[in-house]
Amino acid sequence: MATIDAFPASLGAKTQAVVETFDRYVVPNYKRYPVCLVRGSGSKVWDAEGNEYLDLFPGWGCNLLGHCPEPVVRAVQEQVAKLIHVPNTWYTEPQGEWARLLSERSFGGQAFFCNSGTEANEAAIKLVRLRTDGKRYKIVTFKGGFHGRTMGSVSATAQPKYHEGLGPMVAGFQYAPHGDLDAVEKLIDDQTGGILVEPILGEGGVVPAPEGFLQGLRRIADERDLLLVFDEVQCGCGRTGKWFGYQHFGVTPDVITLAKSLCAGIAGGAMLTTVELAKHLRPGMHAATFGGNPIAAAAGIAAIEMIERENLLDHVARIAEIFRERMEDLKSRCDVVRDVRVFGMMIGVELSIDGTAVVQECLEKHLLVNCTQGRVIRLLPAMTLSAAEVNDGCDRLSDAILQVASRS
Repeated sequence: MATIDAFPASLGAKTQAVVETFDRYVVPNYKRYPVCLVRGSGSKVWDAEGNEYLDLFPGWGCNLLGHCPEPVVRAVQEQVAKLIHVPNTWYTEPQGEWARLLSERSFGGQAFFCNSGTEANEAAIKLVRLRTDGKRYKIVTFKGGFHGRTMGSVSATAQPKYHEGLGPMVAGFQYAPHGDLDAVEKLIDDQTGGILVEPILGEGGVVPAPEGFLQGLRRIADERDLLLVFDEVQCGCGRTGKWFGYQHFGVTPDVITLAKSLCAGIAGGAMLTTVELAKHLRPGMHAATFGGNPIAAAAGIAAIEMIERENLLDHVARIAEIFRERMEDLKSRCDVVRDVRVFGMMIGVELSIDGTAVVQECLEKHLLVNCTQGRVIRLLPAMTLSAAEVNDGCDRLSDAILQVASRS
């Protein structure tokens, strides 16, 4: 954790006071930028000193509808005045309606609600095991994937850097190279119960599944009686221009896990599965105290309704094409840009240089972006972006990359 002395001398008084409070009272498990955000609207945020930023990574991908979308704000305000929380031993109208909307837009199953992506994946892991009463407990996952921070989901994450100091990992996870069907076949034995995969790697660098890969996993799952689980925590809920990532590939999984943008910024997660499989998650075997609470449900319903009312799925395709054209143009002019990957509102710009310097340069230009895997600039923008905002963001990002490249 950097101390206040390590920050720029120009750090404003309000921000400095907040940082000092954090240094004293907050566990330093995050690397934080010396910026205190206080307000947001759409794809703009403002800090404590009044500076405005264009946010192309809003809420770490949770704010798919931008900051404080008015229909969601209104729904939450109305709900919080009526009922904030009740246990799941009671029925509530919003949770049932939310489940119906998700079911009708996916493969017609049932929903288990929780609070985050890692919890959704934990539920899926339990479902795989419960289906055979723990006899087939092994799950194949993939290198480059990311499934969460709790012990089950981090064990499922085939990236050693997330395992450091945490061993031993939860037993049963076997790692295959992403895209390698032969490796998957070799890992499966009589104790294998499922396959867990992101249709589009998010933290892994915005990497869509290779052609035929998901179809091959479906075939293997069917032949070996395995559950095929798609982690759509990043690519789900409309981000790709379809409701769910799997709908681009012509492959229907047995289970989907969702979170991040599910509730447009309010904490919420879900696992969707078929009616038949849902029976295995029987009472007493799994729960989430706040899962499907009235506030999250109200936000989730409002988010779905806003996306459809404003035709935002179609809008995603239009603005994604602007990102593609602008970043491909930069690639043609800048040797450090190795690849450009655009899948709806998932954009990865792979560099041949360290991307952290580009993130810092963007911050200087009041543009918020992310770097993953060391060299991939990752954008998870709001699907409400205007064409003008896309071009403004691409201008700033291109300038930042060119400036860092000139110093390399």
